Amino acid sequence: MTQYRHTATADVPADELFAFLSHPENLPRYFPEMKVAEPTGGDSVHVEAEVHGERVASEAWLRTDRADRSLSWGAEGPDDYRGELRIRDDGRGASEITVTLHSVREADGEEVQRGLERTIAAMTQAVTADDKS
Repeated sequence: MTQYRHTATADVPADELFAFLSHPENLPRYFPEMKVAEPTGGDSVHVEAEVHGERVASEAWLRTDRADRSLSWGAEGPDDYRGELRIRDDGRGASEITVTLHSVREADGEEVQRGLERTIAAMTQAVTADDKS
């Protein structure tokens, strides 16, 4: 299994960041490839994404733990794709975000890592833009 991890800080309070990220409907706001993310009941989420120029629809799951400020997600399929996100309060009003991705699919590691870094940056931009609206 291949694993990718990235940690970054965001000038957003941890509770505010978690509240934004814990809603699957916000996924397309910070994950450019994601076109649709609709809760379908319980932990289930219907997702549609553009993957290498092809529209792909799938059923995924998303679990949230407010006390731990963590999310976990995944999708059934041949790649056994799943991930975790944890948000920590840095003690100065900002947050530390750590995202870990797991997949059995071999991919260009640098491409995945760069995408992970861009997505975390987009998360913080989306939540701060949400504050201004």
